Amino acid sequence: MKRISTAIVMALSLMSAGFTVNAVAADQSQPNQSGQSSQSPQQLVQQSVDNLMSKLDNRQQYYRSHPEELKQVVRDNIVPLIDWQYAAASVMGKYFRAATPEQRSRFLNVFRQTLVDTYSQGLVTFDYQSVNVLSSDQDQRYQDQASVDMEVVGTDGQRYPVSYTLRQSNGQWKVVNVVVNGINLGLTFRNQFEQAMQNNNRNIDAVINGWAPEVDLEEGGNQQAQG
Repeated sequence: MKRISTAIVMALSLMSAGFTVNAVAADQSQPNQSGQSSQSPQQLVQQSVDNLMSKLDNRQQYYRSHPEELKQVVRDNIVPLIDWQYAAASVMGKYFRAATPEQRSRFLNVFRQTLVDTYSQGLVTFDYQSVNVLSSDQDQRYQDQASVDMEVVGTDGQRYPVSYTLRQSNGQWKVVNVVVNGINLGLTFRNQFEQAMQNNNRNIDAVINGWAPEVDLEEGGNQQAQG
């Protein structure tokens, strides 16, 4: 299998999903009787994929020369999509309670900016053929939670499965976890934070200052929480 960064595939999948935030908001004018969006998460994501392709098609070279513009596109679409407070607290794990409010806020900002920078680079370095939303007949267990499966197809034909969990809050869907090619990113980042704490003698400031998560797509398989 071709060795590439998970962040590259994540960039494509999350960028496409990012448009769902606005789609949900627009759809709130016509809610169903339960107060939920009348469009399914799969329908929203499919619409967002089409929008994404129109933005990125034949513009990779332009964005290579205008990286700040691409980063702004990523900020506009990824930042509103993810529940960053939930994600950052989950990555910090058991150290979240011991951290000061300032440390929690600083890690959230570092975590978010690191992903934005990595995703932006991935969008112009990975040659992809398509980003596909897969249909699913499986019933959702809870009305306010949804799982959407996608696949990113490289120009070499390699398929990278992506599955992410969304939670609806105040009429909006937010991503709370993502699995790429069998790799649970929430668990992986939490394990990396735990390892960094051990390597830095439990100095949380040092871990925040040096935070640079990296996951390889060939690192799938059994994953267990550390600590």
